[in-house]
Amino acid sequence: MVREQREQREGNRMALEEYASYDGIGLAELVAKGEVTPSELAEAAIARIDRHNPVLNAVVTEIYDEARKVASRPAPAAPGPFHGVPFVLKDILGDYRGVPTASACRFMQGTPSPFDAELVVRYKRAGFIPLAKTNAPELGLMPTTESTLYGPCRNPWNPDHSTGGSSGGSAAAVAAGIVPIGHANDGGGSIRIPASCCGLVGLKPTRARNPLGPILGDAMNGLVSEHVVTRTVRDSAAVLDCTAGPDVGDPYWAPPPERPYREEVSRDPGRLRIACWTKTLNGEPIHPECVTAVEETARLCADLGHEIVEAAPPIDMDTLFDPFLAIWAAGCTALIDVRALATGRKPTAEFFEPFTWALYERGRAVTGSQYQISVGAIQLASRRVAAFFETHDAWLSPTLAAPPVKLGTFDQSESDLDKAFARLTGYVPFTPIFNATGQPAISLPLHWSADGLPVGVQFAARFGDEGLLYRIAGQLERARPWIDRKPPIWD
Repeated sequence: MVREQREQREGNRMALEEYASYDGIGLAELVAKGEVTPSELAEAAIARIDRHNPVLNAVVTEIYDEARKVASRPAPAAPGPFHGVPFVLKDILGDYRGVPTASACRFMQGTPSPFDAELVVRYKRAGFIPLAKTNAPELGLMPTTESTLYGPCRNPWNPDHSTGGSSGGSAAAVAAGIVPIGHANDGGGSIRIPASCCGLVGLKPTRARNPLGPILGDAMNGLVSEHVVTRTVRDSAAVLDCTAGPDVGDPYWAPPPERPYREEVSRDPGRLRIACWTKTLNGEPIHPECVTAVEETARLCADLGHEIVEAAPPIDMDTLFDPFLAIWAAGCTALIDVRALATGRKPTAEFFEPFTWALYERGRAVTGSQYQISVGAIQLASRRVAAFFETHDAWLSPTLAAPPVKLGTFDQSESDLDKAFARLTGYVPFTPIFNATGQPAISLPLHWSADGLPVGVQFAARFGDEGLLYRIAGQLERARPWIDRKPPIWD
């Protein structure tokens, strides 16, 4: 008996030393086999937060006491597939009972959430143990995570560079090996941008695949989707199996999948017709590293038997920009005004970064007629993109127009929206298309720049067809594995 206990302790010690080498499914398997306990995993993750957060600034709110209570409870009779796995929630929409959600904004500070978001309920049911809230830009508006309230989140691959945004804190925590999976959401690229910047897998699901309840039916007329960032494709798929599906009272929902997403990862995708593109949709050149990333991926896809054609959806991004901005700005204004109604506080400029306040004022000026016209314009563009996917199975592009930028590249103090957006859209020309159309899109870490920074590539597919994206992602992950690539700030 003593020998068996000693061997068990030794096995636990070795598993914990290798904690960061496991993905979420791998950690859950260790728990299921009794090789580690949820409490031991929680302490391993907390130790890594304490070690790395002074540099990364990925975590902004600790939930350690509650996490330790949850981790110490006996396992349920039917534990979820991620039972005992440490997890982080983004400080936007990741509402956790008793913990404030500030959305990195001074105006939103101070009020603990009276409920768990429906998505958080599903994360808990899956067995995840939330440890902390993660850094984000103010109201999730910037493609970088460096708000006035929380300060800059730093990239584990190079701390002088951005993690992307708006899910940058979760991405930094996953990329550094603190947790294997982190909550994220995406209204213009906010899952895929940080996935690209931090060398992770980031899927934006089909519109309404995951719920936004209990308060919201949709956000920004369906631009916003929820999911996670992960290091492996199977983790992304398995989490979606746990969370997908409508909540009671949802205004609409995505078509149900053919089979569990985790099964798709190992399935042969067959011979796909993949369109690829190495410029913006307006024909503007992009960074050579991003061109190389797409070209190398296209060659790999061709070697795997897929048909590669040069093509892009017939979208004029200049025409799409104004309606997208009208909906986005009105959504920002509504978010702030709802908070004002709930608290009785009047929103004034001193509570916000200048960029946010300028967007708030722009949103106040959007009329009902302009909003409806903007929705119609987005829907027309969506029909054109859907028609493109009638003859192409997937579209391959860079995720971003450049590798991760240095911190300070984007100026939140800029109140000239036209000037600010020219710079923002120059960096993020590819991801917002699929927020507008509602189609699924995934960023995969298939390239690193000459100076060691991750450069993601994006695959998009037909509405409702995350299964195809997981099949091609799984095939590419097997053909060119990235799991052994580790940033300098790791574990």
